[in-house]
Amino acid sequence: MPELPEVENVRLGLKPILEGRVLARVILRRPSLRLPFPPDFVKRLEGRRVLKVDRRGKYLLFRLDDGSALIAHLGMSGRFLFFNGEAPPPGAHDHVIMETDRSVVIYYNDPRRFGLMTLAEADELDRHPLLAKLGAEPLDGEINGDYLAAHIKKRGGPIKAALLDQGIVAGIGNIYASEILFRAGISPTRPANSIDGACAERLAAAIKEVLSEAVAAGGSTLRDYRTPNGESGSFQQSFAVYGRSGKPCSGCDCDLTRTGGVKRITQSGRSTFYCAERQR
Repeated sequence: MPELPEVENVRLGLKPILEGRVLARVILRRPSLRLPFPPDFVKRLEGRRVLKVDRRGKYLLFRLDDGSALIAHLGMSGRFLFFNGEAPPPGAHDHVIMETDRSVVIYYNDPRRFGLMTLAEADELDRHPLLAKLGAEPLDGEINGDYLAAHIKKRGGPIKAALLDQGIVAGIGNIYASEILFRAGISPTRPANSIDGACAERLAAAIKEVLSEAVAAGGSTLRDYRTPNGESGSFQQSFAVYGRSGKPCSGCDCDLTRTGGVKRITQSGRSTFYCAERQR
């Protein structure tokens, strides 16, 4: 599933082609994705000017000139692609088509159909059921050691699970949780409520560093993810531990015959990768 760095790069790709532009034509090619489209979806979007392309956690927010907003989530395999001028014929997985007043055509493509699009009032987004319980934005200066310690002090489970809780920090998923914990030198199995003081500050710094670096690299492309102009992300080339089971971690100076390299364990049904030598 695309995580914050991937969704932020989608936002950055859509921003120059949508902000200030009118949605001249909208076509739905199926009645639903993960959720049904609102019954007046096309009518409410056509003729509206996009004022701002925003993001909250893993959600894209398109703020419109009538005070409403389009909320979009990419699910497991969703992506936006755009074409200047004539677009190719839509394929089987191109479910939503939008055309601007500058003749830019945007396809929302989603083979697994786990994404969603819905509409809400822009001034009620903070109270919308999809967004109301999201935690702090990690790249907006809201995250520090005190914030993390306060929000995980009652969590007896592993810190990896706490990082995946969107109600604590919005936007972190499985890939970046492993990379963040490696950067902070914290074992993914360590109880969340044991993280405080200097350790919490290291974790806060690692969250900001890893996510910022991943955004700058265009995100990570493992399967489906592409930016709106069709490019792949490259942060996967910098993974320190994720997907590196049995291999050395970043900067490793260990005896691999003794340590066995990066470990892979399963937590809550998801793969976790870590270095037992560097993470405590």
